Amino acid sequence: MALDRSSDQPRPEYPRPQFRRDRWLNLNGVWEFEIDRSDTGRERGLLERELAGEIVVPFAPESALSGVGEQDFMRAVWYRRTVTVPPDWRGDRVLLHFGAVDHDATVWVDGTEVGRHRGGFSGFCVDITDAAPAGTPVPVVVRARDEPEAPQARGKQSAAYAPHGPLYGRTTGIWQTVWMEPVPRVAVRRPRITPNFAAGAFDVQVPLSANLPGGTVRLTVRDAAGEVAGGSVRADLDLAPRLSLVLPPERIRPWSPADPHLYDLDIELRDADGRVVDRVESYAGLRGVAVTGKQIRLNGEVVFQRLVLDQGYYPDGLMTAPSDADLVRDIRLGLAAGFNGARLHQKVFEERYLYHADRLGYLVWGEFGDWGCNTGQGQSTNQRPDASYVQEWLEVLDRDHSHPAIVGWCPMNETWQEYGDRITALDDVMRAMFLATKAHDTSRPVLDTSGYAHRITESDVFDSHDYEQDPDTFAANHAALGAGEPYVNRADGTNESWSVGYRGQPFFVSEFGGIWWNPAEADRPQSEATSWGYGNRVRDVEEFHTRFEGLVHVLLGHPDMFGYCYTQLTDVFQEQNGVYAFDRSEKFETRRIRAAQLRPAAIEAAARPER
Repeated sequence: MALDRSSDQPRPEYPRPQFRRDRWLNLNGVWEFEIDRSDTGRERGLLERELAGEIVVPFAPESALSGVGEQDFMRAVWYRRTVTVPPDWRGDRVLLHFGAVDHDATVWVDGTEVGRHRGGFSGFCVDITDAAPAGTPVPVVVRARDEPEAPQARGKQSAAYAPHGPLYGRTTGIWQTVWMEPVPRVAVRRPRITPNFAAGAFDVQVPLSANLPGGTVRLTVRDAAGEVAGGSVRADLDLAPRLSLVLPPERIRPWSPADPHLYDLDIELRDADGRVVDRVESYAGLRGVAVTGKQIRLNGEVVFQRLVLDQGYYPDGLMTAPSDADLVRDIRLGLAAGFNGARLHQKVFEERYLYHADRLGYLVWGEFGDWGCNTGQGQSTNQRPDASYVQEWLEVLDRDHSHPAIVGWCPMNETWQEYGDRITALDDVMRAMFLATKAHDTSRPVLDTSGYAHRITESDVFDSHDYEQDPDTFAANHAALGAGEPYVNRADGTNESWSVGYRGQPFFVSEFGGIWWNPAEADRPQSEATSWGYGNRVRDVEEFHTRFEGLVHVLLGHPDMFGYCYTQLTDVFQEQNGVYAFDRSEKFETRRIRAAQLRPAAIEAAARPER
């Protein structure tokens, strides 16, 4: 497949909007590339020689936009590009960033290994200063290994050759932006910004690469009218200086879906003489998330969470959005259909999506792509996630902590395993991921796993997945929630629960609907269809709206339901149950979908004081 060299640089925008420096260099574009099917490339000299083909980074080789379009398994792939560090970066440390590389990456610069990373969803960076002198062209080589049989966090990537059911094409190698930046010898690392809504303040922790004798960290909060609050803290007493920035009451403007106000936050590291050593730009939203009985409150108000499942796939880019505008469009499509947020499903979305969710007021539940830890077949399947799950999830938490749009965390999804008499590897890792999340972030509720096998008794939230298509039966499934008996997922053909007991936590149906409609197959018997969805396929658009309105009516009218998540935003390859088509065109009457969701929810009405 010939590469298009006439187009502009792909994905040219700054990849890290909440932690921004002025100087950086985007390395997306054409790289040398070679598939290494047997993972013998190191022995065959791929580290030293030019590679046989080319690829457009940051698109995975399976995607059309990469210019490769290889659909078969690739145990390893190699990338090579000559890079020149700008001469005016001399004297600084140079960091080479990878937004995401699937799955095990090794990076060499001028033949010297400079770093390794495991995990296809979290980013990493390597210091290339010593291997890449400023002004000197040097080769950067990346090898990515992606073992098809190994249990690993894959999300929705098929472990069989062809996509099938809810599994789609694979993503191998680099699939997010590659870039580099200079930083001073003592530099600011990613700040952790936690809104303290009750105090009208931002609690900010600023990790440093090292302490700076006599230095200070200066923080300034600004809005459109100018400085709102500021303060300084010494940079030589704590490895991660902390400061609470209290906003004047008259300048407080809470972040919410109705008014997604963001404050600018400037962070400066100054030396003993007051000179600026490092400066980064950030932003923050002041909002609080609280749990009261079965309610989840935002800024003290009950906001019913009308969420949609978003899997973040694109026909030509797979897991990589073709452009930044595509990320914005997906959020606007959700809003247009009456959803106020999304559950980001089986994929860690790139940070620019979260930036747009922050500025558009779109509620988000952050999730990990934990599928892929199965061993065995069918009912004998055993889920055995390993320590890499915890490591990668901690990297995700560190990257995404400060985004106000994120209102909850869900480390795992549809974990299924008998709740037997022995503690399993799944139990260990699920508890480790839950505790890691709570240790890292005490400001948001945590759901141990979405649907199926709940194993953490102290989980802040409880849920189930219910794809019943008949609204009356659907309502009956959830009728006993108020009595402390929620609908739970059970092993097929049994009445055995996979989960620990329900303790009265806030509850939502985090997957439902999935109504199947493919107009191109309307005249083909359902048993012969090449697409799929849940339950019996609707006969026409009108039947879709009737079923959608009935299901949504049940959950909006339930006094003990804090929200829901409808499956799904768009069709994805053979799974054709989206409210939009895979190309994002309209399938139904979007205004009717919106109208069905905008009636007041029972839990919201119950929380309002009587007048």
